[in-house]
Amino acid sequence: MLIGASLKMYFSHARTLEWVSAVGAMLESHPAREAVTAFVIPQYPSIPASIEQGGGLAVGAQDVAAEDWGAFTGEVSAAVLAELGCRYVEVGHAERRRLFGDTDEVIAAKVHAALRHGLVPIVCVGEAERVTAAEAAQVCIQQIRSALSAADAAGAEGGFIVAYEPLWAIGAPAPAEPAHIRAVCARLRAELALGARRADVIYGGSAGPGLLSLIADSVDGIFLGRFAHDPAAVRDILDEVDALTR
Repeated sequence: MLIGASLKMYFSHARTLEWVSAVGAMLESHPAREAVTAFVIPQYPSIPASIEQGGGLAVGAQDVAAEDWGAFTGEVSAAVLAELGCRYVEVGHAERRRLFGDTDEVIAAKVHAALRHGLVPIVCVGEAERVTAAEAAQVCIQQIRSALSAADAAGAEGGFIVAYEPLWAIGAPAPAEPAHIRAVCARLRAELALGARRADVIYGGSAGPGLLSLIADSVDGIFLGRFAHDPAAVRDILDEVDALTR
């Protein structure tokens, strides 16, 4: 079971390390530790220290450059992220699309960059408005195919993670309805099982404690945002995993 948390730009560096140390220590002693792969995605400057202090926590980045090197001021390459010890990189989040203009072509290039340097891209997908589960799944499948297009064309190998995050649920008081999540994610898993790459499906979008138990039969994990800012919430979710795997 994948349990991930993106800290976005909410924490200071000091608070990030406090969180990482607390959750890393929690993970090492929790009964569910063998049943989960846990990861955190902090801000860029906090990545090296998070890797050092995170114990059993894997670390990822919130974005990546499409290019490997060169005159790209402010960008961070997949090569450097891999050199630091990152395992994951988030690509195509709705905020990157809306605020920073990441197009389908840019997202495909970033996924390709991640894969050619051995990183696992976390490809964020989701429908913009409330629609049926079948319609939402079709939108997501098209987004996944687009995101992998450059890597597929180049023959780049490697697995990836799909983070299903309905745009209308991001930042909302509550996640999407469990029945909707199960229906969409089950369809995505069935589609991805037909491909040659290893792929997992996790749910994000106002996800927090209590949700995993309701959707565990249709997902490979959960992608946490602000509801995981308190390490106690992460413990609650690890308790859920423990109960589910007994």
